[in-house]
Amino acid sequence: MFKITDKKTLSAGVHLFRIEAPEIVKKHKAGQFIILRLHEKGERIPISVADVDKKNGELLLLIQEVGKTSEEMGTLKAGDSLLDVVGPLGHPTELPTNETTVCIGGGIGMAPIHCIAKTLHKTGNKVISIVGARSKELLTFQDELTDISDQLIVTTDDGSFGQKGFVTDALSRLIEGGEKIDEVFAIGPLPMMRAVCNLTKGYNIKTTVSLNPIMVDGTGMCGACRATVDGKTVFACIDGPEFDGHKVNFDELGKRQRMYINEERISRDKYQAEHKHTCDTCGCEGKK
Repeated sequence: MFKITDKKTLSAGVHLFRIEAPEIVKKHKAGQFIILRLHEKGERIPISVADVDKKNGELLLLIQEVGKTSEEMGTLKAGDSLLDVVGPLGHPTELPTNETTVCIGGGIGMAPIHCIAKTLHKTGNKVISIVGARSKELLTFQDELTDISDQLIVTTDDGSFGQKGFVTDALSRLIEGGEKIDEVFAIGPLPMMRAVCNLTKGYNIKTTVSLNPIMVDGTGMCGACRATVDGKTVFACIDGPEFDGHKVNFDELGKRQRMYINEERISRDKYQAEHKHTCDTCGCEGKK
């Protein structure tokens, strides 16, 4: 069992968990991920690591409620435990040295990009961080990124905070302004990573993305997380999760991401129907 030592709700449906996992923390490196399972009947889901607390042996995980399991995890609190946490999985980030790097995080991708930016900063690179969200309420890790970035640029789709627009708008302004960028790291929704790669390809700027396809076992046995990179089949769990973004077949990956969208919706609807109830006093947000 893996104990939840702390939980903070950052915005509606977005939570930051601290999980006791000292053996995983000892071996974890930036870019790697974990797979967790809540209980015996739970599904296995891959989660990026936002940070590690080596002193206390804790993983920091940013969870957004988007499906049945993440919504169920949102009901947990400090003192509760997870049945399984497996990791670290995947290859660590290949770190440059003494380069100018741009770390781009979109949505929940701000969590793993923080872990990478922190390591790039420690290894002597110049770090420019660009983070984006639909609105101010969905921004996370701003303070943490400020501490480890030479420059932090914040964008929101609606202009409620920082620069109005997308992360690609901010990146384009950097490039056109003469910033010599050696490498870009981008983590976030598939359309965002694709847009970043389309932009940087025209300038021949090395771009690394972290793929998040459907994943089951995390060991390369099930084949669910296969993707096409440079015309070859790869498995994100053991060959990645990071790849050269200019070589990723985003069209195919997008189709694979939507393969079970109906089943995912049915599973979440069933969970909500079983666990919602009317309550005006206990403050449980309608969850049993």
